[in-house]
Amino acid sequence: MPANTTVSSPKKKGRRARLLVIALVLALVAGVGYGAYWSVSTVRAPFPQTTGTLRLAGLSGPVDVKRDGRGVPQIYASTDEDLFRAQGYVQAQDRFWEMDVRRHMTAGRLSEMLGKRMVDTDAFLRTLGWHRVAQEEYDKVLSEETKKNLRAYADGVNAYLKDRAPRDVSVEYSALAFSHDYAIEPWTPVDSVAWLKAMAWDLRGNMRDEIDRSLMTSRLSARQIEDLYPDYPYKTHRPVVEGFKVSGDGDGEDGDGTGEGGGTGTGEGGGLQDGTQGSGLGSGTGLGTGTGTGTGAQSGLQSQLAALSEALESVPALLGPNGSGIGSNSWVVSGKHTTTGKPLLANDPHLAPQLPSVWYQMGLHCRAVSDTCRYDVAGYTFAGMPGVIIGHNQDIAWGFTNLGADVTDLYLQKVTDRGYLRGTKEVPFETRDEVIKVAGGGSRTITVRTTVNGPLISDRSGELEKVGQKAPVTNSAPDRAEGYAVSLRWTALDPGRSMDAVFKLNRARDFKEFRAAARDFEVPSQNLVYADAKGSEGHIGYQAPGKIPVRAEGHDGTLPAPGWDPAYDWKKKYVPFDELPYEEDPARGYIVTANQAVVNGEEYPHHLTADWGYGSRSQRINDLIESKIKDGGKISTDDMRTMQTDNSSEIAKLLTPLLLKVDISDPYVREAQKLLEGWDYTQEADSPAAAYFNAVWRNVLKLAFGDKLPKELRVKGECLNVPSTDPTVPDDQRDRLVRECGQRDADKAQPDGSDRWYEVVRPLLEDEDNAWWHTPENRLDAATETRDQLLARAMKDARWELTAELGKDISTWSWGRLHQLTLRNQTLGTGGPDLVKFLLNRGPWNLSGGEAAVNATGWNAAGGYGVVWVPSMRMVVNVGDWDKSRWINLTGASGHAYHPHYTDQTEEWARGELLDWPFSDKAVDAAKADHLVLKP
Repeated sequence: MPANTTVSSPKKKGRRARLLVIALVLALVAGVGYGAYWSVSTVRAPFPQTTGTLRLAGLSGPVDVKRDGRGVPQIYASTDEDLFRAQGYVQAQDRFWEMDVRRHMTAGRLSEMLGKRMVDTDAFLRTLGWHRVAQEEYDKVLSEETKKNLRAYADGVNAYLKDRAPRDVSVEYSALAFSHDYAIEPWTPVDSVAWLKAMAWDLRGNMRDEIDRSLMTSRLSARQIEDLYPDYPYKTHRPVVEGFKVSGDGDGEDGDGTGEGGGTGTGEGGGLQDGTQGSGLGSGTGLGTGTGTGTGAQSGLQSQLAALSEALESVPALLGPNGSGIGSNSWVVSGKHTTTGKPLLANDPHLAPQLPSVWYQMGLHCRAVSDTCRYDVAGYTFAGMPGVIIGHNQDIAWGFTNLGADVTDLYLQKVTDRGYLRGTKEVPFETRDEVIKVAGGGSRTITVRTTVNGPLISDRSGELEKVGQKAPVTNSAPDRAEGYAVSLRWTALDPGRSMDAVFKLNRARDFKEFRAAARDFEVPSQNLVYADAKGSEGHIGYQAPGKIPVRAEGHDGTLPAPGWDPAYDWKKKYVPFDELPYEEDPARGYIVTANQAVVNGEEYPHHLTADWGYGSRSQRINDLIESKIKDGGKISTDDMRTMQTDNSSEIAKLLTPLLLKVDISDPYVREAQKLLEGWDYTQEADSPAAAYFNAVWRNVLKLAFGDKLPKELRVKGECLNVPSTDPTVPDDQRDRLVRECGQRDADKAQPDGSDRWYEVVRPLLEDEDNAWWHTPENRLDAATETRDQLLARAMKDARWELTAELGKDISTWSWGRLHQLTLRNQTLGTGGPDLVKFLLNRGPWNLSGGEAAVNATGWNAAGGYGVVWVPSMRMVVNVGDWDKSRWINLTGASGHAYHPHYTDQTEEWARGELLDWPFSDKAVDAAKADHLVLKP
């Protein structure tokens, strides 16, 4: 959980904290030291007991916890309740600090742990109300069986916490003690359920694109924005499911949408929904298409959306920055194409690098599967949540990738002191007060106002309180008065059954039961791949689940909608589950999901999103599989691992031949250009060519696009002299240059270099004089007017940039020296003093791979070359012969700094290796390094 904050403390306590950290570091580095024993014991005190016998209240019988040499636990019990009670106990042993921070985040209570700088973040999270929705799910929606499992898990966590002081739970609590008293509260079942809301937030779809498109209107025309969001390339990048046919009337499933009747929703204005002719709005009721009314109206919306963007960035992203980076690869190959004769399934979710990893490896085994103990499952779960999220049981295997469905919409709201406008009526808000407590004393009370289209998130920003004073709306829109507010409609703010789905998935025995489990997996919407070993060659399958809204005709969710017009509400039904794409045993013999389009949107009747990933990774995986199975070839487990670490760059294949044709006269730049001759487009860590190409690509994007984007999308602190967009400037002074500095964090800025930008650039390469290649003259270079002129400047800029970064001698350059991963503890390791960061963080590692490569060690081209998302784990499941499956985690099982299992998988992960994954009793016993018995 990124937290850009430090713990506030008095000077005396701050000095004591610094002395403690110095003592800790010296003791840990030297290994010995007079008087340092207390510091070392502080670090070691929370290390869990993993051998011998412990008492665990509430058990009906003994439970075995067997850990392998990496500390990965496999739990054996005789009842479901014992199994999940032990799971809670063991996860608390290894990861309770992480669990505690997560539950404070999901409840909007980070200020209680980390101080006053988290108050605004807490206020935003309270406005979203994740914990309130989770409580409602637990009280009214989830099955009694699920609640029983959640209670057993919570009992296990609390049994571990009982009679333990915070300093004996994790070393981070010792650091907190120097700023304020902190007492650990008991764990509750709702704390586990709320985690799914955080997961859904980070995987929520296209909200960032919705904001970015709107922000772009201050500097770009509608046609230019269209250039930057091209159509999905169905002809070259295959969707997950081809030829899917929908049967039935397509009316949708019952939901809790809030439509209130009519409203015309049409007009002559261009703008927030379908604008193709300009960035303003014309006349008409609602928000339509057509010519705009000028930049004066636009500035108000720019202000509100920029503030909203900033507010969104303050919300901790537990999985990674929302947008094109968050993704994943998964694919499954039928037994007819494998060396084993049964399916092979691979999965590697791409999320933000964290320490400890977001994933926790675990096995949950009933000694005998029966009506009272129904689980025999292993894989990856989240600390703080019972069950297994991704993995396999004794019958089936499954993997997840983000589907990317558009499940959020922003609505402009006309508000007054009494309420907000709906049609011709003013209706009251639903309101509630929230009290935010702050570590060290004090509190802040906020009022949350909610509309039929969600809570007013604009209330959480001072700038957004003035929303839309001159917002671009139609002439027939409500009077602006003091402006419009912004609300958020999001499927995850409605109670759902995703927690039920987890347990059903863990018990599923065939494709029918797998789909039944997926039916309940409502948020976040995911791609689920499936395999079993039944029959001669086993079976493979795919299902797209999720609660996906049915929008009004003409409303595609790409831009904010008018909340005063009920015609723009979501309908009262969602896309029916049976009309969501799925397939079983396709004739081609394999299924690939990597965030590409799920189906051809030109043929499928429902709108899932306008913002798919663009399919670079998925098509590469398709091509790799096809190359292996042509002429009867077979794919092995190791082939699957090799595919996961494929470093090929699609944009390099497209652009490098053109770069080599550019006439470079400067011998210094020509020397670098020669690195690209004979390069195979793979991005190995030791490759000088990969380093230079990616630097050139970054500079191409900056020159052609980045410098033309509004400040709200550019990197914070990077400044340009640009024409003014101030609506008060007279027309004859519009060309006057003003100094304008970027406002966005580097890992979220644009152009980020994702595969969307591949498709932006692809057609432009055939148009050598396109206006995007035009750049103004600067202090060192003449203006560019053609493609090759801009490519030449990019190669020059890249040469000088890498000289500064890596040195003058190009023979010493390497991609890995630029492309580094540092693992950071997600609280004190990001916002604490430098010495605390030294204690908790690890790295850097030089990595291969890159943005939109199968080995997706992503980086943001606007912000630099550092790794901002990674394959957070990798697994290859050998279906049926489970003990020959392989897996690895980004870090290790333990969340305790300096524990042997803190980062003991990272070196192998960085090299693309996989570890043995025992499942059977015999294999688990053979791999056993520690054995703990939990007794009643």
